[in-house]
Amino acid sequence: MFRQCTIRQPVRKLCTEATPPGVKVAIPEVRDFIMRCMQGVKAKQNHAKALADNLTMADYRGHFSHGLNRLDMYVRDIEKGTTVSNAEPYVLKETAATAHVDGNNVLGPVVGNFCMKTAIQKAKEAGIGFVSARGSNHYGIAGFYALQASDVGLMGMSFTNTSPLVIPTRSKKMTLGTNPISLAAPGMNGDSFVLDMATSSVALGKIELAEVKKVEIPKGWGADENGIPTQNPAEVTRSGGLLPLGGAEETSGYKGYGLAMMVEIFCGILSGAHYGPNVRRWKVYDSLADLGQCFIAIDPEVFEPGFPSRMQDLMDTCRTLPTAEGESDVLVAGDPERQHMAKCESEGGITYHQNVINNMNTLALELGIRKMVPCE
Repeated sequence: MFRQCTIRQPVRKLCTEATPPGVKVAIPEVRDFIMRCMQGVKAKQNHAKALADNLTMADYRGHFSHGLNRLDMYVRDIEKGTTVSNAEPYVLKETAATAHVDGNNVLGPVVGNFCMKTAIQKAKEAGIGFVSARGSNHYGIAGFYALQASDVGLMGMSFTNTSPLVIPTRSKKMTLGTNPISLAAPGMNGDSFVLDMATSSVALGKIELAEVKKVEIPKGWGADENGIPTQNPAEVTRSGGLLPLGGAEETSGYKGYGLAMMVEIFCGILSGAHYGPNVRRWKVYDSLADLGQCFIAIDPEVFEPGFPSRMQDLMDTCRTLPTAEGESDVLVAGDPERQHMAKCESEGGITYHQNVINNMNTLALELGIRKMVPCE
């Protein structure tokens, strides 16, 4: 329901090998495998479940950059003690409509669930709930939390800062995170608008997947060590960085840069967490991440009545617009995810690239747990 927009550019192979067929895995098996991995490194069962629900939902909705592709990172954080599972988040101070939360360095999804639950409760009582958290960790897809609000008839928003991966316009040094934003707004009969996007041109995970698959990336996604745009994913992940939403300056990358700063203000600056270049580097486990996150729930009924019907009208208006030449339909944020979920349901599982399955098998062997079992 909130997949990032697909850039419709041809992607060329970096090698001539044939693409291996995908491997289908039943959704419950994906979730159970994640729980086995996390319990294999002594994470509490409810913490493992919070992570498993989040990562499985990411893949189910088509956000493969933030599902199984991220599991190894959470395992390493727990193994090395830079994330803990023997504590719980707690409220530092609060008002009727706000809360300042310390995530207590537990898994990000545990913090996120706690904060959005708090925001929802406050929105039901005061019309709005605004929760700012420090001491958190990577929390998966931002839309996972925004959807919790829209599922109960509220508007939900979620933001997080991340490790410095994005090169600000006119620079060549990674300084800001991908800093995603999400908004979920309910329509009619279970329909909803669900925006979930990085403020970089693309999430890092998509470039990592391109490197795993040995394919080039579209122009505007990343730059090399000199700040020059490149289509080689290895040049981005090993010595370069991501470009802001919009890409280079001439294609309005400075707007994405501004949006990333906005998220940093809501998350790192407001909460007292680490921010910008002070956040721990990506996949470096020598210190605490101390990420800042923001969760907002709004009851639309405290404003003009009839929000869902107006929301539905706008979405349907966009969906029924005349299409450009060569296009079959006009979508709104959340439609690509609905299509992917329907595909998974019809096929009886989630289809993964063989290299992702290979990586999971390696992880299972290392942890001494049962491998993920594909569908027959």
